[in-house]
Amino acid sequence: MRRLTMALALLFGLASCGAESIWAPEEMVQAAKYRHAGPSSLTLVTVVNNVNGSGAHAALVVNASQRVIFDPAGTFKHETIPERNDVQYGATDRMYSTYINYHTRQSFDTYTQEIQVSPEVAEAALQAVESYGPVPKAMCSRSVTEILATLPGFENFPLSWFPNQTRKAFGAYAGVTEQHFVDDDSDDNSYVLKQAF
Repeated sequence: MRRLTMALALLFGLASCGAESIWAPEEMVQAAKYRHAGPSSLTLVTVVNNVNGSGAHAALVVNASQRVIFDPAGTFKHETIPERNDVQYGATDRMYSTYINYHTRQSFDTYTQEIQVSPEVAEAALQAVESYGPVPKAMCSRSVTEILATLPGFENFPLSWFPNQTRKAFGAYAGVTEQHFVDDDSDDNSYVLKQAF
């Protein structure tokens, strides 16, 4: 019990470290807006360490009146991608595929789980990610689950610090389609951003 308490204290301590606030100019955000032609949807992205099976990252792609990537405490950044507090705008197909490719490499597989939702739920998700604020390190899964639990139809979504638990809970919803991405890129995958933008 004492070890569990110490582990939780460490986790909470890491999570309390300051989050970086980023706020792109309005004109840049407006210019980047992109609405995907597909139906309104939510896509959970989970990065998994394929050496030990642990969840490494969680993110949420929202396709509403525009498509954005909520990449809490993430490292996917480029000067041409406008970001406001972990919400990245202009999630075109090229940007989305680059996002998946950036995370998928020798030591990490990436899973996407997509569920179609009503336009109203998608718009509520967009508003929720935009208003969430900057996310501290170690809180990616926690922030995603907190957002999901505010949405109609997801009110009982379990809050979790662990991406694999979040992935399992999301996959239990009817209509979820999953994709699994693997790649043999080296773990230094920084060149992906340079090549794409």
